[in-house]
Amino acid sequence: MKKEWIGSAISILIIIGLFIFLSYIIQDNLDFFKTYFDFGFIGVLIFITILILSIVVVPVAAFPLFPLASGIWGWVVAGALGVIGWTLGSVIAFALARKYGVDLAKKFLPIEKIHKFEKKIPEKHLFLTVAFLTAVVAMDGISYVFGLFSKMSLRDYTLATIIGLIPFSFASAYLGSLPFYYTLLFLLIGLAILTIGVIIAYYKKKIRGGKG
Repeated sequence: MKKEWIGSAISILIIIGLFIFLSYIIQDNLDFFKTYFDFGFIGVLIFITILILSIVVVPVAAFPLFPLASGIWGWVVAGALGVIGWTLGSVIAFALARKYGVDLAKKFLPIEKIHKFEKKIPEKHLFLTVAFLTAVVAMDGISYVFGLFSKMSLRDYTLATIIGLIPFSFASAYLGSLPFYYTLLFLLIGLAILTIGVIIAYYKKKIRGGKG
């Protein structure tokens, strides 16, 4: 298995581990966090800013913060804030890449990853592709790549991003509001499904390469 696959797997495990750890800590000390971390509207702005930076300044993972956001504001508000923050970050990254090109994008995303993603952009069904990728991987440089190499308009990209983010953001927020053991169970199930999918994709690619 290539090093990039191993690196991606380790990154995912770290992010999930942080989510589980913070979920446990926050659920066990919810009154404390509500008392000392609820800054009202300022807190909302801070959370949205972090989400924006998690897209524009790649790679910053904001997913583990959802247990805290759900604990303070409730999962519905946290989910809505997630859609707003991640959408704004995606639009900014897309617009920056579209206007300033690779020279700017490579400051936030490795040039190897940029060209790797470029080859995988389909010629058709871009709207559905963006919505699907946003819902599944929550960005990871997608905005820069589509801003650089696709012909999508900013309006279409924004709409596709919102559609993809709604299930991901609200699911993250709801998961962060559940009792710790339910959170752990659902994340482990999701991790198992993701692992199986990655293994199947890897061996399919390997088989196709062998036939070539």
